[in-house]
Amino acid sequence: MAKKPLGARLYDGEVSIDFVGRRRTWYIVSALILLVAVGALFFRGLNLGVEFRGGAVFTVPQATCSVETAREAAQGVVGGEPIVTQTGAGFMRVQTEPLTQEQNLSVTQALGSACGVSASDVTVQATGPSWGEEITAKAVQALIVFLILVSLFLSIYFEWRMAIAALVALIHDVVITVGIYALTGLEVTPATVVGVLTILGYSLYDTVVVFDKVKENTRGITGQSVQTYAEAANLAVNQTLVRSINTSIVALLPIVAIIVVGAGLLGAGTLLDLAVALGVGMAAGTYSSIFIATPFLVQLKEGQADIKALNARVKARRGGFGKRAEESREAPDAGADGASTGLRTEATIVTGQRAQPKRQPRSKRGKK
Repeated sequence: MAKKPLGARLYDGEVSIDFVGRRRTWYIVSALILLVAVGALFFRGLNLGVEFRGGAVFTVPQATCSVETAREAAQGVVGGEPIVTQTGAGFMRVQTEPLTQEQNLSVTQALGSACGVSASDVTVQATGPSWGEEITAKAVQALIVFLILVSLFLSIYFEWRMAIAALVALIHDVVITVGIYALTGLEVTPATVVGVLTILGYSLYDTVVVFDKVKENTRGITGQSVQTYAEAANLAVNQTLVRSINTSIVALLPIVAIIVVGAGLLGAGTLLDLAVALGVGMAAGTYSSIFIATPFLVQLKEGQADIKALNARVKARRGGFGKRAEESREAPDAGADGASTGLRTEATIVTGQRAQPKRQPRSKRGKK
């Protein structure tokens, strides 16, 4: 008989990974990651793009100058320290503080002369800090509305404990994603905000898939005394494990392609801002739905009176079985007269030829 694949054995419960029972280990791992993320936010801060803090961005196409030459050309006009980056498509990007119209024109001419292009080919994007503040406010409003609606939906479809566990996992994912931006110094742009808002939906999707299986496995669980809530929830995580991993891999492949091709080869910085947020958020979402959301849900559920009573019944039942098995091992054998002097706990199977009653001859049948 062919051996079942791992996914089938996980689904049938033949193989099981104790995600719920080892929740303290996962909590410690997440706490360390969150500590690094929060520390990066406090000590390094976010590298806000020009859209949030205001400024001017000059883009020089077909630039023949070096990054240092472009920096010196812009610095000679604005006097500050401009940020200069060169993309893979031959574009030079120069970012400065907010400038006046005359300064913009002067920087354009200086960059065109230094990089060997016409000044009219140099594009300028000027943004005031008020626009960034407006974008930030809109993003915060969208996040608040999203969390309220999600909490209501999960509370109605599942229960409020599942809603709390899902929101904890969601905050876990967002903090890690933002912390990665602070740790690496990647620029935070409106595309980054879009990416972060997108991963909220993905993280919840993965968690809802697991919770739906938990709901199915634990329906009417308090009416028996064979399995605890934690064991049924852990089985649900194992049953959805392969699906979660496969879904994440399929989702991450195009994101990796965007980072490598779009940002690396083509030099599309906006794609990098979006893809990094999506990639980190999806990976964190997969992790949290397996290692954080369900274990935390079980921790909340074990505070209920009926779940406590269920755990006590299961423990007593298993303890009773163990006690009877121990007594059967210690019971003495039958005495010399063949009478049993101990507890009989196992059925005796008699093998060999089956004894049949002897049949009387036809002539004697019916006679008494």
